[in-house]
Amino acid sequence: MPAGSFTVLLGPSGCGKSTLLRTVNRLVIPTAGTVTLGDRDVASFEPTALRRSIGYVIQAVGLFAHMTVAQNIAIVPELLHWDRERIARRVDELLELVGLDPQRYRNRAPRELSGGEQQRVGVARAIAAEPQVLLMDEPFGAVDAIARRSLQDEMLRIVRTLQTTILFVTHDVEEALRLADRIAVMREGKLVQYATPEEVLRAPASPYVAQLFAMNADLRRYEALRAELARE
Repeated sequence: MPAGSFTVLLGPSGCGKSTLLRTVNRLVIPTAGTVTLGDRDVASFEPTALRRSIGYVIQAVGLFAHMTVAQNIAIVPELLHWDRERIARRVDELLELVGLDPQRYRNRAPRELSGGEQQRVGVARAIAAEPQVLLMDEPFGAVDAIARRSLQDEMLRIVRTLQTTILFVTHDVEEALRLADRIAVMREGKLVQYATPEEVLRAPASPYVAQLFAMNADLRRYEALRAELARE
């Protein structure tokens, strides 16, 4: 994956997307091959230090219920011994970045937030310490369609702002087309195609990929989505 790129792992449930994602931060240890971060094998990192340097967002969010929004976002910067003023500034910057007013949300408890708001806080927490890489495992799968679209829009805006390298898991073809610079299509634990959205749609590597993308309909949808984004 090129630095600053947005790569989507796409495929049906059980095909190995989440397992592959978790090899990056060593939540899963591969039995063969290597995973590199920059030019360094992730196996050479101390696991805790590695995970603090990589953002991680999951569908369940996992905000700590006994902490405020600000305290949740500040977890990794505090572990890295940032000073209080820097942490406070960073919390407010990130709340604004994910579309939440710091004055209104800083001191709220997670139970006071909607599902979409919790996911926004989860993204803010994951990028709080300016990670090189952000891993996202179906982060918007549990929210309604309107909130999902809004979160996708915020994600695209954040990507343009931060230029963070993102590896994003989904089984939703439209979400992949909307977000990805490159798509890695998976089936039964294997990578079957890795290419730009245009290349996957125009030259699918197998009948499975062609069927997954329902080529003609999704090509029109993709072109419409990109045209819409260009107008924004």
